[in-house]
Amino acid sequence: MADISTDVLVIGTGPAGSATAALLASYGVEVMVVNRYRWLSNTPRAHITNQRTMEVLRDLGHEVEAEAMIHATPQDLMGNNVFCESLAGEELGRMQSWGTSPLSKAEHLMSSPCEMNDLPQTFMEPILFKTACSRGAQARMSTEYVSHVQDDDGVTTTCRDRLTGKDFTVRSKFLVGADGGNSLVAEHLGLPFEGKMGVGGSMNILFRADLSRYVAHRPSVLYWVMQPGADVGGIGMGLVRMVRPWNEWLIVWGYDINQPAPVVDAAMATQVARQLVGDPTLEIDLISANTWTVNNCFATHMQKGRVFIMGDAAHRHPPSNGLGSNTSIQDGYNLAWKLAAVVKGQATPKLLDSYSAERAPIARQIVTRANQSIAEFGPIFEALGMDGGVDHDKIQRNMAARCDATPAAEAQREALRKAIEFKKYEFDCHGVEMNQRYASSAVVAEGQPPAPNADMELHYQPTTFPGARLPHVWVYDRQGGKHSTLDLTGKGQFTLITGIGGEAWSAAADALSARLGLPIRVVKIGPRCDIEDHGGDWARAREIRDAGCLLVRPDQHVAWRSEGLTANLEADLGRVLSTILGH
Repeated sequence: MADISTDVLVIGTGPAGSATAALLASYGVEVMVVNRYRWLSNTPRAHITNQRTMEVLRDLGHEVEAEAMIHATPQDLMGNNVFCESLAGEELGRMQSWGTSPLSKAEHLMSSPCEMNDLPQTFMEPILFKTACSRGAQARMSTEYVSHVQDDDGVTTTCRDRLTGKDFTVRSKFLVGADGGNSLVAEHLGLPFEGKMGVGGSMNILFRADLSRYVAHRPSVLYWVMQPGADVGGIGMGLVRMVRPWNEWLIVWGYDINQPAPVVDAAMATQVARQLVGDPTLEIDLISANTWTVNNCFATHMQKGRVFIMGDAAHRHPPSNGLGSNTSIQDGYNLAWKLAAVVKGQATPKLLDSYSAERAPIARQIVTRANQSIAEFGPIFEALGMDGGVDHDKIQRNMAARCDATPAAEAQREALRKAIEFKKYEFDCHGVEMNQRYASSAVVAEGQPPAPNADMELHYQPTTFPGARLPHVWVYDRQGGKHSTLDLTGKGQFTLITGIGGEAWSAAADALSARLGLPIRVVKIGPRCDIEDHGGDWARAREIRDAGCLLVRPDQHVAWRSEGLTANLEADLGRVLSTILGH
């Protein structure tokens, strides 16, 4: 007999594990989360927080979103991505990134009620972990996963208390491996992976120093330093990343993956910081230093039976595009409502098959995108005449040549401008962040999805086609209160949205809710309804008629839509729900 029992056991308290525990606890599911360390992340690692992730926090509660924004560096300080010889040296170019250029900012404002921001993992993890624990999750620190055995009824997991060295067992209905890039859960499951681990070596140097005189006039989270000998992840440059404006920094510097990882002491850290900042007298307060490897690897399947993996356990990639923690938290948002529905008896385990079907393609996409972004630095080096050598004088001559009044120099300047502009596929890739569309048994779609009207990597394309995230527009209650359409959904429930003439959908939803034991929220949008569309934005976004309906999943993705009334509404809606829930 197991020592402890729970509905869901989560291994790991990083962004994926803590988000999943917080969501499950919010949905009323008994969940236990363990962490092999004594506390949460002590390095800022992940930091770019996109709009879709902030929507997950918003769904956890406006107070959770608000706390994140208190600690975050706001979007308007994120955006002048700078390329330079050193922070004190000559600037080679810059681009407005992370939705701060006027056109991109407008797209961000129209796409979501939330703002993207820069929230280091040292702040994000405690917010999610605290939310989980305050809502009933059991948490154990200094507890590591050892092994698991699953059977038809559940999973028995052996864990080790690292303080006493004693093993104990946990019996759960389901096990979630959110245990990072060296996931033992994934290894023990024998899940299939594509790609390669350890394709490059990098080191992080975290320090405090007031660098405001070099950066406050061009605020950014990333300063790319291009000079001989600088190298990060095989890119060929050094990176100075803002952690806190403008006195806490993270330098990322590369090392040869074929050689032993270097030991970064205070002297080496100071020398590297002085080189990249361009101040030979700079004194730093070294906080920590560590090494890590660049990976290009993803799981092609993310579950086996009652055990699932998510986050870095499933998608292992460089930090390019800032997709890591975002994708991890969104893995949890996809899985948590499905686990809750099965635990509560509202759905059969067939529903859980949709997790891998929906999230594994996302894992492939973001690992591919992140590694492709590394290669896309090449044209910048070519335009500057940086050929990968370490001949400092030659590189300086090549860089200086762009200032000449010659046709060749004019072409070089144009090439550099275009090369920097092309980096929008890494630093302003809004479509990759927001266009995730699912195709699985948990989506009932008829017809063809809309054809792209723009570059789907760069630009978000809102649609209510099943599988897509519900579009955001602002609507209003009868008292004048302003709500995002996303605010009308989520909170662990299905939502049916209809309009004037769609009253029969409401009756069908109520009948099915009672029969299935499945809460279904009904929202009616129109004149003199509880929610009104004064600006007509919802009418333009919904892609159905007034009497039609959208069935929205708890994770705010459209599960099914009907353009108008059907011959037998209750039967049609019941068929859809039975398909999704696996009945």
